[in-house]
Amino acid sequence: MSSFKTVLDEYNWDLVLESIQQKTAIDVEQALSAAKPDLEDFKALISPAAKPYLEQMAIKSKLRTKKRFGNTMQMYAPMYLSNECQNICTYCGFSLTNKIPRRTLTDAEILKEAEFLKNKGYQHILLVTGEANSTVGVDYLSNAIRLLKPHFANISIEVQPLDQDEYERLDNDGLYATLVYQETYHRETYKTHHPKGKKSNFDYRLETPDRLGRAGIHKIGLGALFGLEDWRADSFFTALHLKYLQKTYWKTKYSISFPRLRPFSGGLEPKVEMTDPDLLQLICAYRILDEDVELSISTREEEKFRDHIAHLGITSMSAESKTNPGGYVVEKQSLKQFEISDERSTEVIAEMLLKNGIEPVWKDWEKF
Repeated sequence: MSSFKTVLDEYNWDLVLESIQQKTAIDVEQALSAAKPDLEDFKALISPAAKPYLEQMAIKSKLRTKKRFGNTMQMYAPMYLSNECQNICTYCGFSLTNKIPRRTLTDAEILKEAEFLKNKGYQHILLVTGEANSTVGVDYLSNAIRLLKPHFANISIEVQPLDQDEYERLDNDGLYATLVYQETYHRETYKTHHPKGKKSNFDYRLETPDRLGRAGIHKIGLGALFGLEDWRADSFFTALHLKYLQKTYWKTKYSISFPRLRPFSGGLEPKVEMTDPDLLQLICAYRILDEDVELSISTREEEKFRDHIAHLGITSMSAESKTNPGGYVVEKQSLKQFEISDERSTEVIAEMLLKNGIEPVWKDWEKF
């Protein structure tokens, strides 16, 4: 059975990064004028040579976004259900080695959190847990989805990778989308940051979107955690993964997220810094490459940046996020996975969008 691993094995990380670094102004200009940009064009658009063209990229990205999505912003909220985790990950506050109080929400507590988000207007929620199969395995997730389905139009998950039959079960329960970030596509760096636990299996995680595609999940979310490795190379491999999936599972919708390392309990300094202009360049490059893919930004980013990027390519945004289980109502002080930067309320974010001519969309598509 074919998978993205076969594709990835054909590439050499160092050669890819060298190819990106060697792109010229002529390559960038050709990419900007291309009717259907390809992955070589994408390399040019994320290269250092594209820095002087950032304004042109932003204009093109804005036009393509407006053409495809109009003046709208899909709103969603994460709901953290558990901080229990069996993995050791160097960059995460939930890591097994962190001696912290662990908590997993009960049905009653889940419904309390749901009521808070529902009253804020949210119809799209993202359920997040640590990776602990014995505590928050497929049975727990299945129950949570069925519990929440009557209250929300769309339920997505960001949890441990599962087998195909488990995804099929959750799909039958009402699951809409699954987000699974590779963190980094560099095998050795991945190994360094995931020394223990099921997540240490690079290939199993890499092939998760294939299992999701075969299971018929409506939408798959991809991304890399910027700071673990060179962001340009990781972004190229994420784009390569996206294009493979679009061709292989063409009925499925896709999204890209842009998490950067944030402060957390335990701390990890980024190996490679990704500046705000770098992130803006990357978002515009993705939109120029693909006008249909959903581009999502979380509250990890600061207010000013989120306000600015809302015009230029982003089509999905969270607000008022809490990254700890029960953080909205049940237990506001339990440990967070990472610190957020934009702490404004849902109402303030919605007002900001409206003032800038962007309509917040609370309900877009419903799976029956």
